[in-house]
Amino acid sequence: MQTVGIGILGFGTVGAGVVEGLMHNGALLAQRLGVKPVLRGIADLDIETDRGIAVDPDLLTTDAAALIARDDVDIVVELIGGTGVARKLVEQALQLGKPVVTANKKLLAEHGASLYALSEKHQADLYFGASVGGGIPIIRALREGLAGNNILSIQGILNGTCNYILTRMETEGLPFANVLEDAQRLGYAEADPSLDIDGFDTAHKATILASLAYGKPFDLTQVHIEGIGDLARTDVEQAAALGYHIKLLAVIRRDGDAIEIRVAPTLVPQSSLLASVHGVFNAVMVESDLADHTMYYGRGAGRLPTASTVLADIADAARNLTMDAMMRVPAIPPTGESLQVKDIQQILCRYYLRLSVEDQPGVLAQITGLLAKRNISIESFIQKRPDAQGHATLIIVTHEALEANMTAALAAIAELSVVEPPTVRLRIATI
Repeated sequence: MQTVGIGILGFGTVGAGVVEGLMHNGALLAQRLGVKPVLRGIADLDIETDRGIAVDPDLLTTDAAALIARDDVDIVVELIGGTGVARKLVEQALQLGKPVVTANKKLLAEHGASLYALSEKHQADLYFGASVGGGIPIIRALREGLAGNNILSIQGILNGTCNYILTRMETEGLPFANVLEDAQRLGYAEADPSLDIDGFDTAHKATILASLAYGKPFDLTQVHIEGIGDLARTDVEQAAALGYHIKLLAVIRRDGDAIEIRVAPTLVPQSSLLASVHGVFNAVMVESDLADHTMYYGRGAGRLPTASTVLADIADAARNLTMDAMMRVPAIPPTGESLQVKDIQQILCRYYLRLSVEDQPGVLAQITGLLAKRNISIESFIQKRPDAQGHATLIIVTHEALEANMTAALAAIAELSVVEPPTVRLRIATI
């Protein structure tokens, strides 16, 4: 049986999972592919720490560049992460015409355009199924399964840390800080959780999904990003009372020649499938012209779920090599369309507003007047009893409105002496 040599760069959590997967399921892969994947080497700066896997010491090296250059290494698997040395090593492999499998979302979101071009130039496959959704095959679905569809929208819960925090805030009535502390203790959140809770991890993934869906490299600078760090427990509770769950939602939507790409805490109707995704799980809902709505659900991170997707990419790359079918599917299948990212101020959306106002006659009329002046109509409102300081909470749900109009209205409302800042604005998902 023909063999294909695998070189793994990075022996951390996912790297160890891939090695474990190759050891346990390598024979199964060989049987299914007719090609035997053989581990040729593992490169990491730390080759002394025990990863819980019995690995031949001769496979370990600290020289990643030398491993890539070896003649017996046919496929390079980059699991280092980041955009520094990882970028240089991926470029080296592609320039040598070697297929690359990576789980590096940050690298693709920030430097994808140049890497996709390099892959095309050297006719070297670039697979990145594990960069979005861990063990969920959403990349494969967009790249191949929905290839005959026009993608109308993608909406996803793409960060398990945030979803875990929001789930517990709602079900247990806990404040954000307490749940974050628990998430860190349980290993669901990093010691520095900013990448997750500030929305950037989700934005990296949204960038990749948008690029695949619309055949054009987008980058992180084009994504509107809001995190969950300032989200109050009261808004989670009020949303639930109104029939919504708050999720950190990635929204990618086409409107003519414009593409909307945004990440923000969003009210999702409890009746939708996405609203039922709780804890550390991820899910992506895709709307397309032929297949209508399809949903992809599972563990969005973790050693073995992510390794599962990496192994699937290795299988594709190996098959392409042995069948002389490199670039069977381009990294980003092009559509040839000229598409631009829509400015956030130009989106249309329904809104949830929470205001703290003085409990006196005429306050509601002032606020509704400022909204009406900017063509924002109210769907419903609730006024809570005033607190000890004489401030009443006002919850407003609007009909669909232009973001620019809402921004202007909130700026005018902030000038009212009867309104205690800040006013909370959250968008409501259309699902």
